[in-house]
Amino acid sequence: MRTSRQRGFTLLEVLVALVIVGTALGASLRAVGSLASNSSGLRSAMMATWSAENRLVQLRLTRQFPAVGKQTFECPQGDMKLMCEEEVIASPNPRFRRVEVSVYDQAAPERRIIKLVQLVLNQ
Repeated sequence: MRTSRQRGFTLLEVLVALVIVGTALGASLRAVGSLASNSSGLRSAMMATWSAENRLVQLRLTRQFPAVGKQTFECPQGDMKLMCEEEVIASPNPRFRRVEVSVYDQAAPERRIIKLVQLVLNQ
């Protein structure tokens, strides 16, 4: 009589396979979490850039020569509550003024998201 050996996986082989699959799933979850947090940061930077650009375009379109000084105002964008700080600095040439617009999140006002700079000509 012949005895037939049953073929299959041993318990050790199954456990090794589970460890490999578990490690791969953990790495995948970590990568997805990283992408989600990067997406949020990119969205904040994009919204802040739009707010700063809106203010600088407003200065260009109105053709106003801003007074030297600093002012802070709300500049929401979408559902984000942002604060803009505009600083106007005199330049060596009296026909130009340097305008710096910094954008902060109202929830974390100590963290500047972006800063844009533009020269304004007195016409």
